[in-house]
Amino acid sequence: MTPEHSDIEVNNESLKRKRKKINRKTGFYYSFLTIVLVFCLIQIGYGAILNITKIISYQGKKVTLEKALKNAQIRNQDLKSEKKVITSDNSLEGIARNNLKMAGEDEVLIIINKKVEEPKKKKSKFDFIKNLPFFKKKEKPVEPTGKIYIPQEVVEE
Repeated sequence: MTPEHSDIEVNNESLKRKRKKINRKTGFYYSFLTIVLVFCLIQIGYGAILNITKIISYQGKKVTLEKALKNAQIRNQDLKSEKKVITSDNSLEGIARNNLKMAGEDEVLIIINKKVEEPKKKKSKFDFIKNLPFFKKKEKPVEPTGKIYIPQEVVEE
């Protein structure tokens, strides 16, 4: 071999080494970029799935709120019609006569009290124990609450 050939071979080998180093660096960069891109794709996929589930849940909430709105509008219409019926003179007079026990001019109000029967308690096998003196409770006098006193005599002025 001639010295020129040996120089060329040495140069070729050094070029090959430099290319290998460059190839290693570019390979490392490519693999790093691939990992970064895969990570970005995972993030994008996760964000897309998250947004889709939010859209679906918001659509469901929207439907339920629309149903509630329709029900409220129907209820509002019913209350408006009921208000018209109640505020009429005939219905106010009926409420005053029946519920408030009022009478019109030149009328006499007669209230008939009906005796309400209390339901009878069934006797159990152990009622005799309750009647023993040391089991009896002292009863406190109870004043009737919520009952309206209606006098037997009506005094006209």
